[in-house]
Amino acid sequence: MTKLGQLEFLVLLSVLRQHEEPYANRVRQDLEENAGRTITRGALYRTLDRLTEKGYLAWEMEASQVPERGGHPMRRLFLTENGIEAVRDTRDVLDVFLKGATPVLDDLG
Repeated sequence: MTKLGQLEFLVLLSVLRQHEEPYANRVRQDLEENAGRTITRGALYRTLDRLTEKGYLAWEMEASQVPERGGHPMRRLFLTENGIEAVRDTRDVLDVFLKGATPVLDDLG
């Protein structure tokens, strides 16, 4: 079974959610707005690098169309086959535990 930390799992999910424009700045914004996670740029890039080293994430350089970047290329992120499998494995484990915990949480009010 694949073991992902919470932040790693959220980053991979966010890359999937950014389907058309999977860039680090969009992932960071998604984590802040939708997961309530404030993450520094450095921490995000360390996580992206770690996921790349594990073989879950890959990237390619792409010319930037953003004037503020001064023409500097951007990393376009995508999940590898192993990354997709890691997300599925983690999702399946969470599903089992959530199904067991949901009735108890609902009873606790």
